[in-house]
Amino acid sequence: MTSPPAAVAPLLAIGETMAMVAPTTATRLVDAVEFRVDAGGAESNVAAHVAAHGHRAGWFSRLGDDPLGHRVARLLAARGVDVSAVGFDPGHPTGVYFKDPGHPVRYYRAGSAAAHLSTADAEAVALEGVRVVHVSGITAAISPSAAAFLDRVIDRARAAGLLVSFDVNHRAALWSTTEAAAPLEALARRADVVFVGRDEAEALWETADAASVRARFPGVAELVVKDGDIGATTFTAAETVFEPALRVEVVEAVGAGDAFAGGYLAKLLDGASLTERLRAGHARAALTLQTTGDSVDEEEHR
Repeated sequence: MTSPPAAVAPLLAIGETMAMVAPTTATRLVDAVEFRVDAGGAESNVAAHVAAHGHRAGWFSRLGDDPLGHRVARLLAARGVDVSAVGFDPGHPTGVYFKDPGHPVRYYRAGSAAAHLSTADAEAVALEGVRVVHVSGITAAISPSAAAFLDRVIDRARAAGLLVSFDVNHRAALWSTTEAAAPLEALARRADVVFVGRDEAEALWETADAASVRARFPGVAELVVKDGDIGATTFTAAETVFEPALRVEVVEAVGAGDAFAGGYLAKLLDGASLTERLRAGHARAALTLQTTGDSVDEEEHR
């Protein structure tokens, strides 16, 4: 493991990233001939989208000290993400997942380097200069030690007076709704900004619509409920704002939620209005929906 530097960036995203393999076109995995090998992970995706908006963004995690791990770090650095705090673990591999456009993702992540994150890693996270710490529920699901790591990171961020951003990100392949409901609810209640899908919330907590999600989490300062291609609603103590989604032809939906959070948080860092935050989220999500990757190569959209 390498030691992190003394400072990072205004937004620090923390959590597992894997090597992502996907067909270059919207072709089934079993039939595709050409593939891309990219970096894919909820939190580092958010950091990449924030960086695309011109903000400094860092990412903290463990990768395997292997070719895939170093490739992931290099790809994220090329997207403007500060990866200098990332540890390379010689004893555990980088996880891998395969996209099958229009069908469930296939993960090969058991025993990954990130699954071995611990409270000792949490103590090593440098928070100087950070304004927003972004995490997700995936970290709580990948292993007990990673869940303890996440708890300690949030403790440290709150003690330092930082804004904690939390994307619920329930992954049914990692834990059932029954297993996940209570831990994810507890994590959401500790955050300042929470992102959750309306359908995701319904599965976890039997909330039928955005208003009932708000009723369940009245103490969250900024609650963002995403409702697929319909739109998203932000609830704060002062106002409720809905913004419709953009209409695009969807190539692959995986990664769009991370893109939304990245665009939203970039505008939060700008001090923009809730409407501008929502619009930026939709704009980044729309770009990602039109690619088989988890992130966006900016030159493709200039």
